[in-house]
Amino acid sequence: MTVYAQIYAVVQQIPPGKVATYGQVAELANLAGKARLVGYALARVAGDDRDIPWQRVVNARGEISYSPFRQGNDYLQRALLEREGVQFDAADRVNLRVYRWRPGEPDGHTSL
Repeated sequence: MTVYAQIYAVVQQIPPGKVATYGQVAELANLAGKARLVGYALARVAGDDRDIPWQRVVNARGEISYSPFRQGNDYLQRALLEREGVQFDAADRVNLRVYRWRPGEPDGHTSL
């Protein structure tokens, strides 16, 4: 399995209405300390109609990370998350205490 495939396998486990951070995805993919690599992998699929819910990954502050390589996808990402019921505060952040995916918990189902 390639490194990107490891990342995509983790991201595919994030349920609708939940988010994970880049660092969290890296750790779960056995790539601790490689949060940027997660970002690069997701930039390749962002906006595609693939079966990888890239929009469910945010930065450690609960913000959507802007990328000049994915212009316009930050607005799309927010719209997709809001459609799933994820709310943003006045500072454009997701409350990670509320929406963070916790694998193994009742609402954070996963096969990892």
